[in-house]
Amino acid sequence: MTTIKLSIHPSDEGEDRLFVELPSESKLDEILKTLPGSRWSEIKKQWHLTATRQVANMLKEKLKGYATIDDSQLEIQFSERQARKEEIRYAGLLRETVAALEYFRMWMEQKRYSDETVKNYLAQLHQFYRYFPGNRHTDISVEDIERYNHEVILNNGLSVSYQRGLVGALKLFYSVTPGATIDLQKLERPFRESRLPEVLSKEEVQQLINVTTNVKHKALLSIIYSCGMRIGEAISLKINDLDKDRKLIKIVQGKGRKDRYVPYSDKLRSLLRIYYDQCKPKTYLFEGQYGGPYSERSAALVLQQAVSKCRIRKKVTLHTLRHSFATHLLESGTDIRYIQELLGHNSPKTTMIYTHVSTKKISEIKSPLDDLDI
Repeated sequence: MTTIKLSIHPSDEGEDRLFVELPSESKLDEILKTLPGSRWSEIKKQWHLTATRQVANMLKEKLKGYATIDDSQLEIQFSERQARKEEIRYAGLLRETVAALEYFRMWMEQKRYSDETVKNYLAQLHQFYRYFPGNRHTDISVEDIERYNHEVILNNGLSVSYQRGLVGALKLFYSVTPGATIDLQKLERPFRESRLPEVLSKEEVQQLINVTTNVKHKALLSIIYSCGMRIGEAISLKINDLDKDRKLIKIVQGKGRKDRYVPYSDKLRSLLRIYYDQCKPKTYLFEGQYGGPYSERSAALVLQQAVSKCRIRKKVTLHTLRHSFATHLLESGTDIRYIQELLGHNSPKTTMIYTHVSTKKISEIKSPLDDLDI
């Protein structure tokens, strides 16, 4: 059986890539061409791929039964690359601060904070402490934080939500960090911006779905609107989560790590039946080109193409479909408590924003101008 060696080296352009050393005139070229980021190096005369563990595992799975894989150096190289990333990430920070941030990361992970929250909090804290070189994290005061907010966040026009995120990260970090003396009572978040979400009309939603000719893309947009899902929930759906007999779809571990059920409409079932027949997904309801869940970026591009075709001038994102779902339910008379349950909100206060967005009753109010003879 053919032996294939895997290793990470700079490509012709200088980028670290996963190189696949094949015998000359190998019949495995066709398999390699289907893998993520596959390119041919004219200098090394080898195929090379995106250098991640996921791609390496995918490659080994694809070549199972065709070749013996020699990846003896691969794990060492992955570990070395991770160490270099950590070195860059912590550049400019004192050793004590790095140790405290690592402890904070582990604390958040064992408390089961979402990967996105852990990533965002640490990124903001790294940037914050690099602004105070030579200062230990235990030396930072509330006044230092206020100065950073003014000099970095306000002067650079960063959003209120970014500022609230930083203050939230600092409050949590200092609440669990040994030796911290900062007065958390004085550390206050800025006022939250009060903005109404963008909402599409039913006619605009229909245009978006109808203009989408690819059945997979049509099914994805339809299920987000039909069930009021977040995009992360939609692409995490597995085929087994759909219960056609009970007409329910189970959303497993949505935001806040909560399970919930949403209705499975008859029209959605008909559309998904066509989608199944054509695309034949295996595990996830919506799968990427190389298996696994469909990407958020690809889903966002699908929507933007549809918005462009419909010439809708509103600022539309995938979350706009969720906002539209909630608003349309409210306008049709659905109780706000049911909408809260369907959206997976912890507090009814979060759902109450849709009472301000709904325009049905407002549009029916007669203006006093109509009583004037003008």
